[in-house]
Parts: sequence; structure tokens; C-alpha cells
Amino acid sequence: MRARIYRPSRNAMQSGNAKTHHWVLEFSPEQARRIDPLMGWTSSGDMKSQVQLRFEDRAAAEAYAEAHGIDAIVIEPKSRRPNLRPGGYGDNFATNRRQVWTH
Repeated sequence: MRARIYRPSRNAMQSGNAKTHHWVLEFSPEQARRIDPLMGWTSSGDMKSQVQLRFEDRAAAEAYAEAHGIDAIVIEPKSRRPNLRPGGYGDNFATNRRQVWTH
């Protein structure tokens, strides 16, 4: 039974870092997906591929995997530089603005 432990990246549609501070243990699929002949939906008989376990930190996720005999691969998150401007969003509407508002 194989799994991967990772910290999820932020969604492209969100500007904050919500739901990115926990670690996830996710099982790899053991069976290939197949197309249902009646409905045409993609399905699988592998129930473990639907399970995602969330942990507060990496050590807790690794301890759980080791205690249950799960062969887990840890994927390190890539850190990114925060995009913070000195004035922020509110600076666009400041009354003492020195530059012309371009849009």
C-alpha cells in the first residue's frame, strides 16, 4: 500500500493561503480506472483512492504512516515569495495618491 504525504498548494482562484497549512496523506490508486459500459462514467473499484487524511504537521502524518505500515513518500512544498506591496490594495483608492490612476 503506497501513499504520498504533501502540503497542498493554494488554489489559483484564491489570493490567500487558506487550507494550505495542513499536511495530507493520500493513497495512490491500486487499480486502473475503467469506463462504465452503461453510463459512460469513469469508475474504479479502489476505495482507498478516495481517502485523504489531514494532519497538523508532517511528523504526525509520517508517524501515522509508519504505525499502520504504509509506504509513504514525502513531497516537500515549494515555498514562494509573498507578493506584498507597501500600500496594498487600499493604496489604489488613497486620497493622497501621487500617480494617475490608470484604469
